[in-house]
Amino acid sequence: MNEYAMLHIPDSRYCFAAGEKELVIRLRVSKEDRGADIFLLHECKYDFYEKRSRLKMEPKYTDRLFDYYEVRLVLSDVRFAYIFQIEEEGKTYYYSEDGLTENYDFSEGFYNFFQMPYINQNDWMPTVDWMKNAVFYQIFVERFAMGDEKKDRSYINMEWGDIPDPKSFAGGDLKGIVKKLDYLEKLGVTALYLTPIFRSVSNHKYDTIDYMEIDPRFGTKDDFRELIGRAHQKGIRVVLDAVFNHCSMELFQFQDVCQKGKASKFYDWFFIDGDYPDPDRINYECFASVNYMPKLNTANPQVQDFLLQAAVYWMDNFEIDGWRLDVSDEVSHDFWRRFRKEVKAHNKDAVIIGENWHDAYPYLMGDQYDSIMNYAFTKACLDYFAKETFDAKQMAEKLNGNLMRNMTQVNRMMLNLLDSHDTHRFFTEVKCDKDKLLAAIALEMVFQGAACLYYGTEICLEGGYDPDSRRCFDWEEAHWDPFVWKTIQKLIMLRRREEIRNGEIRIREEQEMLVTERILEKKKLVLYINMTKQSRLLDLSDASVLCANHFEKLGTKIKLEAKGFLLAEVKEEK
Repeated sequence: MNEYAMLHIPDSRYCFAAGEKELVIRLRVSKEDRGADIFLLHECKYDFYEKRSRLKMEPKYTDRLFDYYEVRLVLSDVRFAYIFQIEEEGKTYYYSEDGLTENYDFSEGFYNFFQMPYINQNDWMPTVDWMKNAVFYQIFVERFAMGDEKKDRSYINMEWGDIPDPKSFAGGDLKGIVKKLDYLEKLGVTALYLTPIFRSVSNHKYDTIDYMEIDPRFGTKDDFRELIGRAHQKGIRVVLDAVFNHCSMELFQFQDVCQKGKASKFYDWFFIDGDYPDPDRINYECFASVNYMPKLNTANPQVQDFLLQAAVYWMDNFEIDGWRLDVSDEVSHDFWRRFRKEVKAHNKDAVIIGENWHDAYPYLMGDQYDSIMNYAFTKACLDYFAKETFDAKQMAEKLNGNLMRNMTQVNRMMLNLLDSHDTHRFFTEVKCDKDKLLAAIALEMVFQGAACLYYGTEICLEGGYDPDSRRCFDWEEAHWDPFVWKTIQKLIMLRRREEIRNGEIRIREEQEMLVTERILEKKKLVLYINMTKQSRLLDLSDASVLCANHFEKLGTKIKLEAKGFLLAEVKEEK
C-alpha cells in the first residue's frame, strides 16, 4: 500500500453528516492500489471494542492520482467510531489515526480510532432542496430587454444590438424582464440570477451608491415587486447580486470620509493610508485597482450591521430567493458567518452562492455559503470542448477531483456555468461550433448541482471579454437557430427527472468518450459525449434515447458521430 497517498480527515469533506443520522465516509488511496479490498470497521464509540460492523467500500471517484472510496451510512447511534481495514495481496492492514499499520489493538481503540463524536442537529449542512435541479438564467439587466416605454431615455448612448464599450447604456430594465417571463418559462428556466440592480452610475451596477434603492434606470421598487410576484407565479425564483466587498465612491459613508477625513465616524469603514482618501493617489484599498470602488472593512461590526440590514430588507419586503455574493473570497469570514445566520433565519430555503473562482472549501463547511459559482467546472469545459487540451479520461478525472473538494450537499447546490458576464462567451470560445455548445450544455444539465445559462446562450450570442460578453439580447427570432434552441429547451426540461434531482453521479471514460451517469436506486441516465474525430458504436439495446445530436440507430446499436452527444435512459435492472 502507498501510505503516502492515503488520506482521511474526520469531520471534514472526508467524513461529514448528510442528515441527522446520516454519515458519509471517504478514503483517498493511490490509483496503483486499485486491486485492494477496503472495509470500514465501525460501531458506537462506546462499543467499538466488543462489537464492530464490517462494510465493504467501493471506489466511486477517480482523479489523476487517486481513487476515492465512499460509503453512506444511516446510524442508530450517532456517537460513531471507525477505522479502515485493507486487504491486498494476502496481507491485511489497518488505517487509523496512527496511520497505516499491519496490526491494530482494538482494546485500546479509544486512543486512536477515527470518530464522529456526535451529530448535533445544527452541525450538519442541509441542502436547499430546489437547487438540486435548478436551471438558472443569468441576466445582465442592462442588456436583456427594455420594457419601460415611458422612462427617460436620455442616458441611452447606443443602439440596441451595437457592440458595447465600458460606458455603453442600451436601456435594459426590470419591466423588460417582466415582459419576457413567458419566454423564460417556455425555455424551462426555474431561477433568475440578476446582476446588481441597486442605485449606481455604471451600466453593470457593481459600484453601489445606495443598497436600499433600485437604480432608477432599471425601474422602481414596484417594478421589482411585480417581477418577483410574476416570476413566483410561474415557479421561477429570483436571486440578487450582493456587492459587499466594495462600494461606489459616491456611497454616503465614503463621501463623509472624503469631507471629514479621520474625523468622520465612517473612517474605519474603509482602509485608508492617510488622513483623507485621495482618488488620484489611490491611498485606500479598493476592488482590483479601480479607484471609484473603495473596499469596505467587513471586519468592522458597524459595516456588518449596515450590510446585513440591506440583505434582510430585500428578503423581508420582496421575498427574494437568495444572494449571489460578489468577490466573496475577499470578505471577512466572520461577516459571512453572521450573514448566513441572518439569511437562514429569515428564509431557510434562500440560497447563498459565493463568487469564489478557486477551491472554496473553507467557506463551504456549513457555516458560510451554500455553494459557489463553479468556475472549476467552467475551466474544465473550456479545456475539453474549446482548447481540446483534455481528452475524455483527463476530463473525467478533473471533474471527479473537483467533486471531491466538497461535501455531497455542497455539490448538489453548486452553480455550474459555462460562462458569465466576467468571461468570454462560451460559444465564442468554441469558435461558434454549435455541436460543441450543445454537448457542453448537455454535460452541464446532467452534472450534479444547479445549472446556469448565461442570457443569450440559447440563441448562440457571441462575445469576447468584458464588455463584449455583455451584448444585447437579439429578440429577432429569424436570427435564431431553432434546432439549437429546442435542443437546449429539451435538455433543460430533462433536469426535472428524479435521477437528476437526487441521483448519485459517476463520471468515466469509455471508448475515448466522456460518460456521465446519474443513478437513483435502479434507474440510470447515461450521457455520452464524443469529442473524438471518429464515430463510436454504442450498445444501447436496453435503453431509450432522451436527447441527442449527431447519432444514427443501427439495429440494436447506435452510432454516435464526432462532436455528438447522446443522453439515454437505461431500463431498470431486474
